[in-house]
Amino acid sequence: MRWFALAAAFLAVGALTGSAAVAASSDSPPCRGSQIGGSFAAIPGSPGAGHISYRLVVRNTSKTTCFVSGIPALTLIGKYGKALPTAARPEFPGALAAIRIDLSPGKAARLDARFSPDVPGPGEQQIGPCERVATRLRVVPNGGGSALVPITPATSVCEHGAMSLTLLSRV
Repeated sequence: MRWFALAAAFLAVGALTGSAAVAASSDSPPCRGSQIGGSFAAIPGSPGAGHISYRLVVRNTSKTTCFVSGIPALTLIGKYGKALPTAARPEFPGALAAIRIDLSPGKAARLDARFSPDVPGPGEQQIGPCERVATRLRVVPNGGGSALVPITPATSVCEHGAMSLTLLSRV
């Protein structure tokens, strides 16, 4: 009987400790642009049917924990720093629920973007590149501010910058 009471007490303390850890992580503020770095790179083997997928990875480069959720605001940036047409939309609008992803220092989250780099949409030129080449991506996380991440390889995004996005998920 004594062993049972001791085991029950141990489990209760463990449960309290676990819930305290969850509460502490949920107090983290949203990530700001100054707290993140990352990359937007082609996913090997993804090209097909005139489309390609790129993966955005956002990493907490600060010394404090912050969170990201959903889809950050994105803007394609050209070679000379000018914003290019960007129409980033959820892959399944209204069908998925965003999750809160706490990023401790050095941790990352990701989302995937699918788009056409070479099939012109309505109103785009039919000869040559459909849009100017994007070399960087401006990422605006939940907390505001922005970060510029490199695009590897640099690419055009046809249909006036139309990209179909998944929600951020844990890496």
